[in-house]
Amino acid sequence: MSKKMKIFIDGSEGTTGLRIYERFQGRDDIELLKIDSELRKDINERKRLINESDVTFLCLPDAASKESVSLVENENVVIIDASTAHRTEAGWAYGLPELSKGHRESIKNGKRIAVPGCYATGFISLVYPMVAQGIMPSDYPVSAFGLSGYSGAGKKVIAAYEAKERPVDFDAPREYALTQSHKHLKEMKAITGLVKEPLFSPIICDYYSGMVMSVPVYTDMLQKAKTPEEIHKMFSEFYAGEKFVKVMPLEAEAGEGNMLAGNGCSGWDGLKIFITGNEDRVVLSSQFDNLGKGASGAAIQCLNIVMGCEEEKGLQL
Repeated sequence: MSKKMKIFIDGSEGTTGLRIYERFQGRDDIELLKIDSELRKDINERKRLINESDVTFLCLPDAASKESVSLVENENVVIIDASTAHRTEAGWAYGLPELSKGHRESIKNGKRIAVPGCYATGFISLVYPMVAQGIMPSDYPVSAFGLSGYSGAGKKVIAAYEAKERPVDFDAPREYALTQSHKHLKEMKAITGLVKEPLFSPIICDYYSGMVMSVPVYTDMLQKAKTPEEIHKMFSEFYAGEKFVKVMPLEAEAGEGNMLAGNGCSGWDGLKIFITGNEDRVVLSSQFDNLGKGASGAAIQCLNIVMGCEEEKGLQL
């Protein structure tokens, strides 16, 4: 039997850390290095475990993630960071392997891997191919909106939504980040190659997990006018053979009552792409789980690439 990969989760009590831990149950190819609960903030114990590991997952706030990286002394340790801290930093692989052969190779061979943000995953999966294939100009004035379950907002917000007594406005979808300063905007711009950050309106809703991201485009503002059929063909070819990204047939949403539910992919680790609209206006949409392909599922996929095993191992597809 081959040697087990030693894994440490720094920040194992947060939502993403817990989901990563759950996905390791039943796997016989890894050995989890566990930290005593009373020592989980002890810098010396964290340093010891990080440097004993083959791979350390960082499921921490940005500042704490940067601190953890500074503790690495073992040059063989691979860091997979689920925070925002390193997603656009030089020397860090961006953990969305479906974008190109180069992205997948960078993950496979890298020692520093940044897991994409949940909204960013949905946005970049739509906009990157449009720019890379020369359909959308890099200076296109991109706008986007996203619906998300409340699980992506952290422990305090989860507790607030699940409290027996809560403000009445929690019963309705709530738009936020109204100052256009959402933390995912930086990677949305950088990874897609856009000249400007997009106009982005995120909306948190009263359900636990799942997400829909949508990007509307005017076809006459593209490099050349494109029909929904032509755009669909491009996406189908771009993601051909990918296990985690499924380009849905045209009019697939009609079978769901011409609606896309925010929780439609809850519990699933892949991502669906829908192309809707008409010859004048097309809407690109991605539907996935903010805790799956948008967080812990993506982190495990990156690990599997590093390990050289099936990318879907331990995941739900």
